[in-house]
Amino acid sequence: MDRLAIELRPVTVSDRVIWGELWTGYLDFYETRLPEPVHDTAFARLVSDDPASFSGLIAWSGATAVGLVHWVRHPHMWRPEGVIYLQDLFTTPEARGRGVARRLIEAVYADADRQGCPKVYWLTQEFNYAGRMLYDRIGHRTPFIRYDRPG
Repeated sequence: MDRLAIELRPVTVSDRVIWGELWTGYLDFYETRLPEPVHDTAFARLVSDDPASFSGLIAWSGATAVGLVHWVRHPHMWRPEGVIYLQDLFTTPEARGRGVARRLIEAVYADADRQGCPKVYWLTQEFNYAGRMLYDRIGHRTPFIRYDRPG
C-alpha cells in the first residue's frame, strides 16, 4: 500500500464531532463502550490549557480525519524527568498500513524529547497483531505483565 500524505494537528474544540467518531472507532476496536459523560470528560481534558492534562493529535489526509493519538506526561519514581504514557492510538481501517500510526507515534516521541522526557510507553492487547508488527519495529517490548484491580 502507498504511504498516505497526512498532516498532524492538535485536537481543538472545533474537532469534537470528528474526534468523537475516531475515538468511538478506537473503543470499538477494543470492544469497549463508555457512557457519553466519559467522552465529554476525555475531550475536555484534550482541549484543556492545563499542561498536566492530556495532549492529542488528529491525523488528516486532506479534509478526512484518518487517525488520532492521546498521551500524557506523569511522574515516575525511577525517572526524575517523568515519563510519557501513550494511551490511545487509532487509525481508520482504510488508513492502516499506510504510515499514519508510525507518524502519530513519532510525533509523541518528538513531544517527549521537547519536554526532556524521552521515556514513552504504551499498552496494546495481544490480539492487535497488525499494531504489534509496527510496535516491534519502533519500540521495545518489555517483559512486564499488567494486573488490574478486580471490579
